[in-house]
Amino acid sequence: MAKTVSTWVQGHEFEAIHEGNKIKMDGDNKNGHGPKALLLSAIAGCSGIDVVDILTKMRVDFSDFKIEVEADQTEEHPKVFKDIHVLYKMKTDVENEDKVRKAIDLSLEKYCGVAAMLQKNSAISYSLLLN
Repeated sequence: MAKTVSTWVQGHEFEAIHEGNKIKMDGDNKNGHGPKALLLSAIAGCSGIDVVDILTKMRVDFSDFKIEVEADQTEEHPKVFKDIHVLYKMKTDVENEDKVRKAIDLSLEKYCGVAAMLQKNSAISYSLLLN
């Protein structure tokens, strides 16, 4: 079972604790991340871990791996994400592109639980930039 405990600090600030690790949240984005930004970070982290594991198993050398996530949200309350785009940036040989794409597809379609949850409400697309 997953469990976090979030404690109000002041204003729109909360501190969340999970297994001894702390995350500061701030709806005003002054002293922590906003909750929706954490969702975008969660899909990047979840998928990124999958991609690293899969490429390691495939024995694909890579470095400088970065993931950028952007989302459009609805205008009406509750303002939810409607379209999410994930940009994967990685340094690897261009001949590894098919393997990298396979790793990303496996992550977004099979392994990443955060993507699976968000896909129930939001379209998720991705692009890949190899350098």
